[in-house]
Amino acid sequence: MVTETTTTPKSSIIYPESDGQPMADNTKQFRWIVTIQGGIDSLFKEDPNVFVAGDLLWYPVEGNNKLRVAPDVMVAFGRPKGDRGSYLQWKEDNIPPQVVFEVWSPGNTLTEMTKKLEFYQRYGVEEYYLYDPDKIDLVGWIRNENQLTSIETINGWVSPRLGVRFELSEEGLELYRPDGRKFSTYIELDTGRQQAEERAQQEAQRAQQEAQRAQQEAQRAQQEAQRAQQAEERAQQEAQRAQQAEERANRFAEQMRELGMDPDAM
Repeated sequence: MVTETTTTPKSSIIYPESDGQPMADNTKQFRWIVTIQGGIDSLFKEDPNVFVAGDLLWYPVEGNNKLRVAPDVMVAFGRPKGDRGSYLQWKEDNIPPQVVFEVWSPGNTLTEMTKKLEFYQRYGVEEYYLYDPDKIDLVGWIRNENQLTSIETINGWVSPRLGVRFELSEEGLELYRPDGRKFSTYIELDTGRQQAEERAQQEAQRAQQEAQRAQQEAQRAQQEAQRAQQAEERAQQEAQRAQQAEERANRFAEQMRELGMDPDAM
């Protein structure tokens, strides 16, 4: 007896774009996910071949739609930007995300996070960072000889792939770009934008005031020039009147001499 077995063609397998789980368990976790994802996306905005995503399902093996994980933030170098419903690795030149971030929430368990670490280890992640915003605790792993190994000193660590520096303070995790600028939340960015607009408006007002003062100075200088010109014209008129008076006196003296009188004796 021959038993026939059937297999589902890989091309007909559906890879769901949602696992039914929320992106974040609370506002704090969500804020950190958005801040990290947005900061990295901004950092590589000019590079068309760096794909950055948040809470996107990653399927590493074609034909297995159960094998998947949704990192809070993933970064794939060598892959074009663009919208995706999920990250199907075999359609991405088989390039796995090289850097992933997870933000610990109260709903996470040690078993769950251990499984994620094993997943990232098995499927080629080069850098993995796990941040607990409640405890202000950051741990990281980096691939060394095909093994994710713990980063001993994470405070001040610079990501080899991202060039981002990690600092821990009493307020929490701080991430700095290679140019020294700090990753900011949306509110911080909007506040900075508003302050920049206010400074620009103040500068424009000062420039306008300076232009008005310059215009007033120019008007005063023009008025002074006009007064000087008028004074010069008056002086010329006085000189002309003096000359005319002298000419009249000379003609009168000449007329007196013609009459036989000495004008100087009068």
